[in-house]
Amino acid sequence: MKSLPNALSALRFLGAVCLIFFRVECCAFWIIYFVCGLSDMADGYLARKFGCESKTGALLDSLADFAFVICCCFKLIPALAFPKWLWIWGGVIVATKIINQISALVMYKKCIFPHTIANKVTGVLLFVGVPLTVFLESIVPMVIIAVVATFAAVQEGHFIRTKKYQ
Repeated sequence: MKSLPNALSALRFLGAVCLIFFRVECCAFWIIYFVCGLSDMADGYLARKFGCESKTGALLDSLADFAFVICCCFKLIPALAFPKWLWIWGGVIVATKIINQISALVMYKKCIFPHTIANKVTGVLLFVGVPLTVFLESIVPMVIIAVVATFAAVQEGHFIRTKKYQ
């Protein structure tokens, strides 16, 4: 049971790659999407429940999250018609997160992915908000997500720079 959280993270990584092979309009895409999202919620909970939290598990979780986001972006960005200002805002959030990782590499010689409440809330909002945006054809969910993600990215940088990431 102690390896289950890491297995879920690995499954999410594999599921993320599988998304590339399905059209966004396809039911299989959304089934894989939801399985990946649920596995993201379950792996951390199970790691804490079974007392098997580890730096390796946290890194595997973060890498699986990253793969999931990249694969979703690859498939969903062409399907989304956002105004230019929202794309720029998203770019600023991504740039902030990249700067955070560069700071971590310079300061500590390693990548650091703080599992803050704001990052978790952003993840849940993205998980729910992306399908809402696609199916409702509205940018409102993405604007709400952008507000929370901006705060999360700034907080993440603060935690990295002040060593409050542990």
